[in-house]
Amino acid sequence: MWNPDVYLAFADHRGRPFYELLSRVRAESPRRVVDLGCGPGNLTVTLAQRWPDAVVEAVDGSPEMVAAARERGLDATLGDLAAWTPKPDTDVVVSNAALQWVPSHRDLLRRWVDALPTGAWIAVQVPGNFDAPSHAAVRELASSPQWVDALGDIPFRVGKVTDSAVEYAGLLTDAGGAVDAWETTYVHELTGEHPVLDWITGTALTPVKGALAEEDWQRFRAELIPRLAESYPARPDGRTFFPFRRVFVVAQVGLGAR
Repeated sequence: MWNPDVYLAFADHRGRPFYELLSRVRAESPRRVVDLGCGPGNLTVTLAQRWPDAVVEAVDGSPEMVAAARERGLDATLGDLAAWTPKPDTDVVVSNAALQWVPSHRDLLRRWVDALPTGAWIAVQVPGNFDAPSHAAVRELASSPQWVDALGDIPFRVGKVTDSAVEYAGLLTDAGGAVDAWETTYVHELTGEHPVLDWITGTALTPVKGALAEEDWQRFRAELIPRLAESYPARPDGRTFFPFRRVFVVAQVGLGAR
């Protein structure tokens, strides 16, 4: 279960990659703009503002997120991103920090290129931080003797969950797109008593929270705090720096060399 309020606690930090991704999409008058993994819709509404004449289609796999997006006036629908197919008038497909949850997303990107009209845009951003100390700490604690029975069935994502910018560029170029790809490591300045824990509670820890009773969840959090504090120590001024690598790829369909 995704909690929109927890996710939005870092809305400014999470929103910045979205705007940087969309800055490279130069569609002028798209007919249909799709946001796959729209979350609570706070960023999706900016698509309607940028392209007021377009139909904005919003899709997410979380009922809680879809409900929050609808509260913002979006015609959001509950759907499996892996099963989504573009309508014939789709000119822009955006997916911001969502496709990392879809193991088959590389095949999806190829399928979208084949299905979209010539000149359509695909804009994707995915995290590239699955080997970061924050994720390693969660995996190590979850696999420890006191937690492995309760959390052993959760498929913690390790290894090659997402690709590099070079690899995505090659994939979409080979599919026939004109590609712009890059990577950015943001150094987020966080504050609060346990800021990194608060951050990952809204994302990476979602399946852990869903698997545990409330008392166990609070105990897991308490045991995770010193591990995160060791990797992300607070400065004397109270700030904590949290590096976060993200991978971006923008492609215009049918304009590259096959």
